[in-house]
Amino acid sequence: MPRLSASRLASYRARTFHLTSRLRSARQALSFVEARGFIFFWPIRGCDLPSLWVATAGDRPVPSQHDDPAHVTWRWKDEMLGRKLWHYAKLLRGRATLVSLKTLPYFYALSERVADLDDYRLAYEAGGLSRAAVDVAEALRRHGALDTVRLRRSAHLSSEAAKTRFDHALVELQRGLWVVPIGVAEAGAWRYAFVYELLDRWHPKVAAQARSIVRPAARAHLAGLYLRSVGATTRPTLARLFGWRTAEAQAALEAATEAGHALALGDGRWATPGLWPGSAGAAPHTRKEAKRRRRGQKHGPRR
Repeated sequence: MPRLSASRLASYRARTFHLTSRLRSARQALSFVEARGFIFFWPIRGCDLPSLWVATAGDRPVPSQHDDPAHVTWRWKDEMLGRKLWHYAKLLRGRATLVSLKTLPYFYALSERVADLDDYRLAYEAGGLSRAAVDVAEALRRHGALDTVRLRRSAHLSSEAAKTRFDHALVELQRGLWVVPIGVAEAGAWRYAFVYELLDRWHPKVAAQARSIVRPAARAHLAGLYLRSVGATTRPTLARLFGWRTAEAQAALEAATEAGHALALGDGRWATPGLWPGSAGAAPHTRKEAKRRRRGQKHGPRR
């Protein structure tokens, strides 16, 4: 069983978090997202995941000064919103997340979506969405893409007292993959407001792409991508990031191991085989171990 040193992990993350060089264009930012599968826009305290900010500015706090040169990431994000080259939304942990279009169907396969424009009603009836979220989604379904100011008005949530409910509804809808920001409008007091649309109208092919992906396979794929980005993680950390149950995270890691995309370490962590280049023999051995563990859990110990 391989042992993972702190220095090896730090060296690996320096590459995958893009610390050894800086992103200098929107095109490079897109390539970074496509290579990683999904990243945060800003670094999130307590969450190990590459971010566009760190890859551009280095591993330093996000400054409050608007003239910091690394804030060019904001412009890249705004310019790319309407080009359908990546998916940007408050997704993982309800925080700004960038997802490659190749990876997006795996998130969709894990959502409560049934590929109907109004399936948010089903989620509401099951207790999975607030009434405000339904009102926001209904406004978009009826009127098409709307900026934040017009969306609040159309959803009857334009009062100051309703602002918190409206903001929470937008996060609910983005996490559930019903709604996505698609552009920026000169609206509101700051002359800056996101434009929102229903995801299925904006990305009409994603539902069909997700249809053939079963949930266990989707979780295993995302777990493998996550390990390839961060190098190593624990089962609880994986579960918290994606909002999975402990058993789901365990099954995802075991499936990733069987596919050769993960290794179980002896300290409670799971790692990507990429930490040990050239150790091709480790993955088949680990697949056999995973099969033996599952047989033991199902049938009990042999006598």
